[in-house]
Amino acid sequence: MRNVTVTLDERTARWACIEAARRDMSVSRLIRTLLEENMRVEDAYDAAMREYLSQPALRISTGGAYPTRDEIHDRAGLR
Repeated sequence: MRNVTVTLDERTARWACIEAARRDMSVSRLIRTLLEENMRVEDAYDAAMREYLSQPALRISTGGAYPTRDEIHDRAGLR
């Protein structure tokens, strides 16, 4: 374990003390828990993004011509 000094504004420090007490843990443990959870979320997001980007691009056409911009935005055809 490594010790780190953290400086908090009064409002944040008050919240941390209250939240730590509510969870029945020290402020140090609360901060460690919050940081570890943030790391897990970011790691999971990064892994999901790598997985998604490793997939081949999906084709949006089966070989026919793509519609023109005017055809896509033709509102008269919807009336």
